[in-house]
Amino acid sequence: MVKIAPSILSADFANLGRDVKSLETYGADWVHIDVMDGSFVPNISFGAPIMKSIRELSTLVFDVHLMIEEPGRYIEDFVKAGADMITVHYEADRHIDRTINYIKSFNVKAGVALNPGTPVSLIEDLIPNLDMVLIMSVNPGFGGQKYIPYCGNKIKQVKELAEKYNKELYIQVDGGVCADNIKEVVQCGANSIVAGSAVFKNGEIEKNIKVLRESI
Repeated sequence: MVKIAPSILSADFANLGRDVKSLETYGADWVHIDVMDGSFVPNISFGAPIMKSIRELSTLVFDVHLMIEEPGRYIEDFVKAGADMITVHYEADRHIDRTINYIKSFNVKAGVALNPGTPVSLIEDLIPNLDMVLIMSVNPGFGGQKYIPYCGNKIKQVKELAEKYNKELYIQVDGGVCADNIKEVVQCGANSIVAGSAVFKNGEIEKNIKVLRESI
């Protein structure tokens, strides 16, 4: 089954706990947590303390996406805050293999994210040691952007690498996925979908998750 991972970047921050609780009630699979540092991406979101404060409100997988420079410095903080999976950007880490192994040393799943302009071929050697590859289908930093169509080819390339190495891999897509294009994205090979505004728009979380699943 395709995993639906609502990004709480689009939640109501004044009622963050309520929204996190409602994701489990309304059928989400994971909670996607976008961490931004204002350096790697032109925006700042939140850090480990806020994540820790909502961890006890949900039994869902906490899928942590670190859009930050030198992510290896903060891995332990997010593990202690309750991360189940941590994804770091290929472009933000000069020692990506070391960071992947560091994440896995805590018995936490590890993923690598690629910006739209970064070729999939750069991470081929990492595939056997990864649990997830995240294809950014918008330029990271802001919610509500439109899906970049050529990212479909990148999803297919990741799927081909997973098959080449006989690797069970989550192929996650983040950015601009909505009811209008989610079926196409899944047909390309994605099995984990990050959705922010598509889930939280109009405060109709239950309805929006249902629409995404029906559209698949």
